Amino acid sequence: MTASDVASGFLRQSRWLLRTEYLTKIRACLTTLPPGALWKRPAPESNSIGNLLLHLNGNVRQWIVSGVGGAPDTRERSAEFAAEEGATAEELFARLEATIADVDAVLARLTPDDLLQSRTIQGRDVTVLEATYHVTEHFGMHTGQIILLAKMLAPGTIRFYDDAGGRATERWRDLIQR
Repeated sequence: MTASDVASGFLRQSRWLLRTEYLTKIRACLTTLPPGALWKRPAPESNSIGNLLLHLNGNVRQWIVSGVGGAPDTRERSAEFAAEEGATAEELFARLEATIADVDAVLARLTPDDLLQSRTIQGRDVTVLEATYHVTEHFGMHTGQIILLAKMLAPGTIRFYDDAGGRATERWRDLIQR
């Protein structure tokens, strides 16, 4: 296996996690929410699922579409956390899905050599590899928060895995929209 194979595998896996696994799980969570739950904060200093969706959209657009892809950066990060109401779950998810399509297009154009190019994003000097890794990890972390909040707000409605004799069987793959 060559370094080019590893780089290509990294890009392929990052794209799959962002556009397939994470979006599928977020979509499933949003369909379980009772009325009024999208903008509910568990505590005043916490974020709602609505805030997390705004934040994910802003983060991946800034880091990948703008920072890596070169599009203008128009992010207002503080507004993502300040919102206490606004768009519906369907509207927020549609925006996130569109942004992930833009992210996927940028990542699809990258070559293994591109991963070592430097960028400045949020005042940080990073490589394209570091930016991609940051976004994928960050998106996964907030997907986990959305899952936890949805499980708290709609108990018993979300189950992504079955235990099959000590081995987790993925149920969420049945939810992938092709």
